[in-house]
Amino acid sequence: MIFDVEHETMPREELEALQLRRLQSVVARVYENVPFYRKKLDERGVRPEHIQKLSDVTLLPFTEKQDLRNHYPFGLFAVSRENIVRLHSSSGTTGKATVVGYTKRDIKNWGHMVARCLAAAGATSGDFIHNAYGYGLFTGGLGVHYGAEELGATVIPISGGGTRRQAMILRDFGATVITCTPSYSLHLYEAAKEMGIDIKELPLRIGIFGAEPWTDSMRAEIEGKLGITAIDIYGLSEIMGPGVAIECARVKNGLHIQEDHFLAEIIDSETGEQLPHGEKGEIVFTTLTKEGIPLLRYRTRDISRLNTAPCRCGRTTARMERVTGRSDDMLIIRGVNVFPSQIETILLETDGLTPHYQLIVGREGTLDTMEVRVEIDEAVFSDQIKNLQRLESKIEKNIKEFLGVTARVKLVEPKSIERSEGKAKRIIDMRKPQA
Repeated sequence: MIFDVEHETMPREELEALQLRRLQSVVARVYENVPFYRKKLDERGVRPEHIQKLSDVTLLPFTEKQDLRNHYPFGLFAVSRENIVRLHSSSGTTGKATVVGYTKRDIKNWGHMVARCLAAAGATSGDFIHNAYGYGLFTGGLGVHYGAEELGATVIPISGGGTRRQAMILRDFGATVITCTPSYSLHLYEAAKEMGIDIKELPLRIGIFGAEPWTDSMRAEIEGKLGITAIDIYGLSEIMGPGVAIECARVKNGLHIQEDHFLAEIIDSETGEQLPHGEKGEIVFTTLTKEGIPLLRYRTRDISRLNTAPCRCGRTTARMERVTGRSDDMLIIRGVNVFPSQIETILLETDGLTPHYQLIVGREGTLDTMEVRVEIDEAVFSDQIKNLQRLESKIEKNIKEFLGVTARVKLVEPKSIERSEGKAKRIIDMRKPQA
């Protein structure tokens, strides 16, 4: 189902004309109302009237997460505090929190975008949506909640935590859609299994997962264990929250961006140069309709690529390739670039392993080291020591062969790696202070 036919199927020529009008408007608003942007634009010799075509977006300055931290808490707001009806923020575990504010119109637009996304995933007004994203300052819970209500579905606002209780509620309330992080869905599966609940036998049919990168191998793992269709949703609090983009259930090949609200670009992370559609790089967003805290060319650090080819679902909006890593998550091990998602793919293609792993990065003398700790499943745990050692050697060989980096693999017993009720912590880098 297409929730908003007018905007989701708009001919690209009309869509780009709409984007240009909104880009011109947002540049004028931030120049007038946000001293940070006025200073940045003046330093470049750029004024709002210089934006005459969409490609002129490259005249604008980038915005970094650190800019929000430097202006904590409200320094980048473009409206008076009286017009802000809600605040959200990041956890601030790696520095000051990034704070975002929403006007009434922002909240309405956000709910509408999430409703579009839920519909694209296959949800309808007849669904019960078990919303296990965290409520509070994190944008996930309330973002999905308002979108589900806009769709007309029934919301179960379970939030995060209490995993055994969640499994019981999932069974007793008969939820048909679940929203949470992909890693948490597997944690929930394990808890339900221990309670004698087989999620495959429940009415659950769709999972909408986001907030952390995940691979197609993990998708297959989730779909196989839970017996559902797993859909990737994308968003970030600085831009809006969940609902910036989503896969459509019909194709599941790239995430449709809400382009009437966001202008997307791909850039070279090192040089900042804009790259053509189809090339892989860092995705950058300019908010086109956000009133509370509009952002110009916000650097997400997420690695993706754009595809504007028509989709079989009927939507004309550009699709972004699924994010499987971040430029700031990339590890450099003895000169070799390694993304956790690459390790994950190798692990999940190996029989006898679970999707629960951690990468421990350290240094011996002047050389970097990497240890891959991965849980084995119950059947393999009882195997002979020599067979486990053989499996470790096999994985080490595959990592060396496919990634060109030497890693020590350590198989650990089931459920020994700490589970997260939010984003899974995959990397422990001992080379730098831990947050």
